[in-house]
Amino acid sequence: MSGEIDPRELLGLDRMVHEPARLLILTILAGAKRVEFTFLEKLSGLSKGNLSSHMSKLEAAGLIKINKRFRGKRPLTELSITLAGRKALDDYRNQLAAVMQALPPSQPTSKRG
Repeated sequence: MSGEIDPRELLGLDRMVHEPARLLILTILAGAKRVEFTFLEKLSGLSKGNLSSHMSKLEAAGLIKINKRFRGKRPLTELSITLAGRKALDDYRNQLAAVMQALPPSQPTSKRG
């Protein structure tokens, strides 16, 4: 074990970022300047409703920006991660890495035979 850890450290993880669908959205957005909703929907595998719900929560928290406009006569929704979103994702990554680093190595399981 590389260091002592209080298991309660896991309770301090940012739940806005820690939720798997939101973590996926933030991770995808962190790799691009801006992403179209349809691209994010296809890449994430989330339903439109589920994706929209998580987008709303992330936008309300200030972690992403949603821009709605028209391309010709068709609506276009684009998303981008904010500076606060990048910081939240980096903080989450660092905190989770510290927790994982402090865990003891897993023990191999023995085979009975």
